[in-house]
Amino acid sequence: MVDAEQPVQPVGPPVEGWSARPLPAPGPFTGRFCSVVPLAVEHADALYPTCAAPGTEHLWTYLSDGPYPDPAAFRERVAGTVADPTAVSVAISDPAGTPLGIANYLRLDPGNGSVEVGGILLGTALQRTPAATEAMHLMAAHVFDDLGYRRYEWKCDALNAPSRAAAERLGFRYEGTHRNAVVYKGRSRDTAWFSITDTEWPAVAAAHRAWLDPANFDVQGRQLTSLRAFTP
Repeated sequence: MVDAEQPVQPVGPPVEGWSARPLPAPGPFTGRFCSVVPLAVEHADALYPTCAAPGTEHLWTYLSDGPYPDPAAFRERVAGTVADPTAVSVAISDPAGTPLGIANYLRLDPGNGSVEVGGILLGTALQRTPAATEAMHLMAAHVFDDLGYRRYEWKCDALNAPSRAAAERLGFRYEGTHRNAVVYKGRSRDTAWFSITDTEWPAVAAAHRAWLDPANFDVQGRQLTSLRAFTP
């Protein structure tokens, strides 16, 4: 019996028929500009020139590790990523099959239907290309469309302006900043949190598809309309 004098306390909406989701798969997912495949140690040699060779040190500024001084050290790093039981790691390859970058599904929480995309290392040949955008779309589509997750996260150092801009461009919404969240490389990090939810995903996915459409590129492969113009 409900005590009429007790105030009604608000609660969240019911999630009908909910059950734990499967863990994400590492691909393969194939698009027009790229493919996403399971990361393998054998990818390290092809990744090294654009991801870790001298001149790419700036790619590691906001990652918790690196840079790596030589191919052998980088190969050990890739081996460690592949073996990490807390992540599902992928390589992003061009249409010819050459790996050009790494990404990961992190913070795996199938019980609540939540997962993060992180540890993103885009080689110099992959940055600011349609393939980079398509890879992020393919990974998100797997989580939402194939597996029925409710939440997809993106986190970065609050000072990492390019990562923050990429998150917003891709349709992630800023949720706030966790202050003094991490100590890495001997320095403090405030962590900016972003997410896409299952109710937001259909509109975000439609924006991705509109931007990736061949009609949105001229004969030189340059975009005609920015993704931000499509993103809700």
